[in-house]
This record gives sequence, structure tokens and C-alpha cells, in this order.
Amino acid sequence: MKIKITKGQLSVLIILSVLVIDQIIKVLVKTGMYLHENIRVCGNWFYIYFTENNGMAFGMELFGKLFLTSFRIIAVALIGYYITKVVKKNLKTGYIVCLSMILAGALGNIIDSVLYGVIFGPSVPEGYLNSSLATFMPEGGGYSSLLYGKVVDMFYFPIIDTTWPSWIPIVGGNHFIFFSPIFNFADASISCGIIALLLFYSKYLNEGHLTKKEAINKDEQEQTK
Repeated sequence: MKIKITKGQLSVLIILSVLVIDQIIKVLVKTGMYLHENIRVCGNWFYIYFTENNGMAFGMELFGKLFLTSFRIIAVALIGYYITKVVKKNLKTGYIVCLSMILAGALGNIIDSVLYGVIFGPSVPEGYLNSSLATFMPEGGGYSSLLYGKVVDMFYFPIIDTTWPSWIPIVGGNHFIFFSPIFNFADASISCGIIALLLFYSKYLNEGHLTKKEAINKDEQEQTK
């Protein structure tokens, strides 16, 4: 007996799956590693490197923390509303999958920003006087207040780690790392969703935009009759 999953159910399944995987990884890293501790996974190009940031994806920091958290929440609400409309219109499954991945990734980082400061104690690098692993629901309270938590990142891929040759102008002799951002599973979900959207559904998006413009023009023509 085949179980038929609707597009709406598929969207919910993707969102929940990404959230669960993302949060399991973050909690394990947060409670099991010192801040800035790293574990080599494969050669010199893949590490689990525990870091935290106040900003957006891949450690970028723009504007204030409260603004970023509020922006994320508003963006997620708008994307969620758009997905419900897309599902009702029965648009392409792949398009819905991409949007769901983006929404799930954004939600994953929102959980960190909103709750982690309250439910976790501070993470301090090993070797410091007060170095410690983060604890869940510490007696003295978390390391920050609601909406001011830090996003946990851990995937580090320094694929090329070298020094520019001295004969190259300006950058010669400087240290160079290709792909230095440290990111998490939620960031990866967002990035994969956006890339797939641009690669496979840009024409579909343009067609939708043109259809909308044509509908507006048609309404205007009917009103002038």
C-alpha cells in the first residue's frame, strides 16, 4: 500500500527534518565542546570547529542583534505565508522543496537567537581561567536574555590553506584560506535551497512574475472599457 504525501505534508516534513537535525548537531556541539575547540574530520580540509556569532549566515555581522533577530522572524513569517499560497496553487514540488529548505534553515537559526541565551550557560574556550562547557538550563540562568542568543556554527572547510607567493603584488606573502566561513546545518539548508531555486526555477519565477504583470494589465484594460 502506497502512502501518498501531499505537497503541504512534504513541506512540513522537510522543515521538521531540517530543524531536528540542525538542533541535534548544535546541542551536541554546544554542550560537548569548548568554544573554539576543533575536531579534524577529514585531512586538513574538514573540521568541526565550534564557534558562535551574533550575526547572519556564515558569521556575517550587520546591524544590531535585536534588529537581526526581528528581521529573521519577520522574514520567516513572510516565507511561511508564501509557501502556503504556493501549496494551495499546486505549484511544482521542487519549487516548494526549495522554499521549505530556506524556511527551515531560517527557523533553525532563529531558535538559537531567541532561546539559546536563556537555556544555555556560557561557552568559554579551554585554557581560560573560567573555561567551561555550556550547560543546559543552568541554575544561575543563561548567558544572555531572550532574543539575544548567539548562533552556533561548526562546519569548517579550509579547502586551500596556503600563503600567496611573494612575487604577487599587494597580497604576496599573506596567508590565504579558500572558503574560510564557518557555518551550520541551517545555513547549508538555506544556501542549497537558494542555489537550487536560482538554478532550476529562475525561469519559473520569471514566468510567474510575467503572469502577474499580465493579469494586472488585463484588469486595467477591463476597467478602461
